[in-house]
Amino acid sequence: MKVAIVHYWWLSNRGGEAVVSSLIDIYPDADLFTHVSDNDLIRNTLGSNFNGKIYNSFISKLPRSKKYYQKYLPLMPFALEQWDLSSYDLIISSESGPAKGVITRPDALHICYCHSPMRYIWDMYHEYLSRASFLIRLLFPLVAHWLRVWDTVAANRVDFFVANSTYVSKRIKKYYHRDSAIIYPPVKASAFSHLEIRGNFYLCLGQLVGYKRIDLAVESFNLLKLPLLIIGEGDEFQNLKKTANSNIKFLGRQPFDVVKTHLETCKALIFPGLEDFGIVPVEAMAAGAPVIAYSKGGVLDTVIDGVTGILFDIQNSQALIEAVTKIENEKINFDVDVLHKHALKFEESNFKASFLDAVKTYSS
Repeated sequence: MKVAIVHYWWLSNRGGEAVVSSLIDIYPDADLFTHVSDNDLIRNTLGSNFNGKIYNSFISKLPRSKKYYQKYLPLMPFALEQWDLSSYDLIISSESGPAKGVITRPDALHICYCHSPMRYIWDMYHEYLSRASFLIRLLFPLVAHWLRVWDTVAANRVDFFVANSTYVSKRIKKYYHRDSAIIYPPVKASAFSHLEIRGNFYLCLGQLVGYKRIDLAVESFNLLKLPLLIIGEGDEFQNLKKTANSNIKFLGRQPFDVVKTHLETCKALIFPGLEDFGIVPVEAMAAGAPVIAYSKGGVLDTVIDGVTGILFDIQNSQALIEAVTKIENEKINFDVDVLHKHALKFEESNFKASFLDAVKTYSS
């Protein structure tokens, strides 16, 4: 069986790339298709296990595509349709940017692993638009309208959808009117120790962009006056740093070893945004840290309120402060063994077994 894996872009290693890495473990001879990629990063990430070829769409040949790839979004549907995948028997598209719109043989099997329907044209369209520059606000509504039409048509090219959470499965049903299986993304939970001595600081970890709502954590800890460390970089970095008091420290982007140490020693992870799944909360639980999270999205599949974390229902500073106070006042105590054991349910080996079962089921 000849396999193609279609991923939107690969310029850093995040959750979507972790899924593709696991898929390559399953299908080491698969060829990888992306709009634009850092091929050295891919080769270093996948190692000698990857025997396939890397193909980029014509987007990669456009000026400064590795920096401004998102500006070329309107061209990506056309770029996808130029790839000739007629020699492939199994096509796996990894979707949160344009990936599933490839054209396949009638008898080929096309499975879309959907991290998220494109947020910026569907459920988060107005939020993205409100933060955009004047020129983008002027032009993007026309582009987004066309992209929604194309995206709906492209969904019909997929034989079977796999969602990474219940939340994403519901959105696939809403926007594409398609059912989907749920297979949680791979987490290297066993890489974390849950037996380290805990520190007295709270931790935020992730991209510093608007929808992650790190601003809510900063606002809350300004009032709490408790130590908060923030690891990550992004468009919001400078604005957040300006508003933060001295009890809040920004560490920027850090290597895995540093992230691991902080997860294993923090008092709790603060996770105030709405995520499609959220690998970081699972890593935190694997490291013995409870998760304080907004009770919407993927965390409803991963965090058990009062057992592995605290969920707050209203996305504001008062609700987050009340959740943190429960830990400070020891109203809820967490068992690190329970946290770690729960996180192991999302281990990478479970993802691989579930995906292979899905392929077998869909192929029959």
